[in-house]
Amino acid sequence: MRMVVLGVAALSMLGLTACANMNNTEQRVVSGTAIGAGAGAVAGALIPGLGIGTGALIGAGAGAVTGVIVDETAED
Repeated sequence: MRMVVLGVAALSMLGLTACANMNNTEQRVVSGTAIGAGAGAVAGALIPGLGIGTGALIGAGAGAVTGVIVDETAED
């Protein structure tokens, strides 16, 4: 279980390192995905029957959608 959490955290950080050449929409989607995956992994560890991987996947999807919505509503 500990290795899964560390793996998700490492992949989240790896994704954030490539943001320099992205536009605002791409940055918000990647950031939302990483934050959502981390939060989902924590929720999966705390909610009985959910699982860390499942929580991370659900959180990543929700974070990506949230990133798109935030980008569409943001004033540039």
